[in-house]
Amino acid sequence: MLEPDPKVVRELLTRYASLRIAQAERERPATARELADVSYTLCVMMATTSIHDAVAKADALLLAKGRTTATAPAEPEGESGLSLAV
Repeated sequence: MLEPDPKVVRELLTRYASLRIAQAERERPATARELADVSYTLCVMMATTSIHDAVAKADALLLAKGRTTATAPAEPEGESGLSLAV
């Protein structure tokens, strides 16, 4: 099975969290559609049918990748290895 690129996973988690916040602050049809698209993409990428499972798997993937690169040189600007999922 192919493993998703951690950078893409991190970007999707960030977008997912941002859209969840935006939707909670003010519900809009466009935001709801984009949130559904990002959720679907995250589910497909993580091979799940539930967004909660997808977020958990994405967090686990990023955590595992963070451990394997712990001895590598410092990450580029803004890459802390912390989960961004909400």
